[in-house]
Amino acid sequence: MRALFAGSFDPVTFGHLDIICRMTALVESLVVAVATNPGKQPLFSVDDRMTMLRDACREWSAVSVVQFHGLVVEAAREFGADVIIRGARDGTDFSHEAQMAHMNRAMTGVETLLLPASPDVGFISSTLVRDIARFGGDIAPFVPAVVVERMSRR
Repeated sequence: MRALFAGSFDPVTFGHLDIICRMTALVESLVVAVATNPGKQPLFSVDDRMTMLRDACREWSAVSVVQFHGLVVEAAREFGADVIIRGARDGTDFSHEAQMAHMNRAMTGVETLLLPASPDVGFISSTLVRDIARFGGDIAPFVPAVVVERMSRR
């Protein structure tokens, strides 16, 4: 089975890596797809996000990192994914992700697996990491070293 885990990953966090690690034990291959969204102003370029993800995922040979534009279901089709993976940190995430999963299945028949976040990383979000870094806080407990290094340059 091939799975697709899509997101902006701006930046990648230990929460993202928790989902990736757990999924590599369940699927033959995992495509981590970095979104380009013209409606957002990301902190990092797509190339930077992909580089950080590749560095953070290098221990998992079944993981490939790609870029995509548009709908996640189209990316799933493009990369031959059998299932879409989504993480859910809390009830609000679950509600939103369940609605998206139903829509994606209605559009294409592709199923979505919602994986609850592990309790030790379930509170981490890229938005919070960016806010902490913006005010000079220590982000090292929440992101891989490659992200700490790149954030310090900004």
